[in-house]
Amino acid sequence: MLRSSFDAAAQLHRRDILRVGGAGLLGLTFPKLLEASESQTIASAAAKAKSVIFLFQWGGPSHVDTFDLKPNAPDGYRSHYDSIATSVRGMRVVEHLPETAKVMHKIAQIRTVHHTMNNHNSAGYTALTGVEPAIDDQRLRESLDLFPAYGSVVDKVAPSDNGMPTFVSFPYTISDGSITPGQRASFLGKIHDPLFISNDPNLPDFNLPQLSLPQGISLDRLSERRELQKLINSQAKALDESAAAQGLNAYYERALGMLNSSQVREAFDLSQEPVEIREAYGRTTYGQSCLLARRLVESGVKFVTAYFARSIGGRSKTDGGWDTHGFDDTRMYEILPEWHLPQTDHTLPVLLNDLETRGLLDETLVLWVGEFGRTPKINKNISRDHWPKCYTALLAGGGTRGGAVYGTSDRHGAVPDVDPVTVGDLAATVYYALGISHETEIRDNLNRPLPIAKGRPVTEIFG
Repeated sequence: MLRSSFDAAAQLHRRDILRVGGAGLLGLTFPKLLEASESQTIASAAAKAKSVIFLFQWGGPSHVDTFDLKPNAPDGYRSHYDSIATSVRGMRVVEHLPETAKVMHKIAQIRTVHHTMNNHNSAGYTALTGVEPAIDDQRLRESLDLFPAYGSVVDKVAPSDNGMPTFVSFPYTISDGSITPGQRASFLGKIHDPLFISNDPNLPDFNLPQLSLPQGISLDRLSERRELQKLINSQAKALDESAAAQGLNAYYERALGMLNSSQVREAFDLSQEPVEIREAYGRTTYGQSCLLARRLVESGVKFVTAYFARSIGGRSKTDGGWDTHGFDDTRMYEILPEWHLPQTDHTLPVLLNDLETRGLLDETLVLWVGEFGRTPKINKNISRDHWPKCYTALLAGGGTRGGAVYGTSDRHGAVPDVDPVTVGDLAATVYYALGISHETEIRDNLNRPLPIAKGRPVTEIFG
């Protein structure tokens, strides 16, 4: 059910009625792959987004302590935080997000996202691709049997033609014991990997060594494939040295183009931003990552993934992701107000307002979501555990209807009550915003055709 502050009854839609019809550069190793055939990309007439900014909240935020509060739930379920009013009549958010509360009229919520993966690596893969693995296994590793990242799919079926990379990710490769799959192109081939930037954008000397020319090497010398191969191999330790890897030659060609592109270098040059803008986003790695994401979509990058943290989190009040189960005398309700919620409140509203001021919000979809939510029942450590059965995703811009709420969880926030949304539905929604049909097909490593999303877009949140 879609609810608006102005006329809830008028906004009631059923997804069964509104069905959508119609038919990186720097990454890990890839062996020789079967060539994936091109498939037709069917545009959505309603699509407005030219770019996506995916703010991935690694670790799993608590939906019932942020945006889907249950103030009438009994003790042991009800949040320890109070709620505050927002810019949408009748809507409340957690008290520790006062600036975010002011921009909720720009944000659509989907409160019934769900899947079955309870471990970080398998849930992270699910959230980054929109596809669940066969089993829920913390030991899940990158494999050509697994699906590619959102941005890699976009690079395959609707690549940019403006001289900018289609897909950029930064500033971390996320992991939990091992690298979490779903961050790269998988069976689509290395050529569709993101341009991955591991440098901290908050450092005073932030630069792009991947795009810098070593002393003594001219562009003329780089035009020779052998010299270019030496350069790339020295600057990307994880580069596949096998000349048989799919897309290797095209990989080098694209790398050379970027080395010679002032447009690309300028897009990454945060020093061009006024001091007051940099301060507004916050002088933190995540804050400057959000600013960099804005610069990139402004320069024509189609898909940007910015990771909230490298690790899932834990005891720290100054670092890490949202996995704050509660440890000893350091508990979730002490950690979140000191680190995670201020980081969110100091970046998300600033990003949305900045995009709007620059006339970019209507054409930029911002997606804010983690790999799962948190248990409605508070555990013995006065905290909440992993909970993929129901959680909240925020979407703003890109043609979405600000202030909309789609789906209703039950009275505890435990399971969807009305209008459940699968991760496949969420993936289809992202592609829909970009004008890409969820029925568009790609081919896996066995040359089998697969739809890019196993679900249907939530069209009701679009204006």
